[in-house]
Amino acid sequence: MSEFDAKARDWDKNQRYIDRSKAVAKAILQLIPLRDGMTALEYGSGTALLSFALKDNFSKITLMDNSREMTTVTQEKIAAQQVSNMKPLFFDLEHEDYSGRFDIVYNQMVMHHVGDIDSMLAKFYSLLNPGGYIAIADLYTEDGSFHGDGFTGHLGFDEEKLANLLSQNGFSNVKHQPCFSISKTLENGEVTEYPIFLMVASKE
Repeated sequence: MSEFDAKARDWDKNQRYIDRSKAVAKAILQLIPLRDGMTALEYGSGTALLSFALKDNFSKITLMDNSREMTTVTQEKIAAQQVSNMKPLFFDLEHEDYSGRFDIVYNQMVMHHVGDIDSMLAKFYSLLNPGGYIAIADLYTEDGSFHGDGFTGHLGFDEEKLANLLSQNGFSNVKHQPCFSISKTLENGEVTEYPIFLMVASKE
């Protein structure tokens, strides 16, 4: 069982995750001019807190995650709330190719877990319809204390370097802004703030 499989059942009990998702959703609505009938893909959707906050803005949302337990919990939430425009999908986009097309692809706190950022941005570009949008919410560069010892992912992102990667993969109109801050108490008792940015870009 993966780390995220183990955390799935209790994920929505964390108020910080709920608050973060609401803040990211608000920022997406501020930065992207959504149109009626748009289709969306949330990559690394987890329990779909972000998509539940955005569900009234899209005709259909595909919820893609490589944690089977997260996908199961999401399906149960959709059934319980009788939501008709959200579909969970157990799929590992980092290591497999997907043939769907969407008007927007978004994610939160996912990209720092992705090994090859450049390759993933290229996949996102291929999944978008012309005129579509990408929205990435993640950590600014941090000192490694957010996850602690043993974490093998990215220690946040330099927003200018990430913006350049988006441009190199065909995206244009790149914009970014701070959208949330996570307050964590470290093992030494120190309280540290970890700011999060939202970066958006379009496919012409």
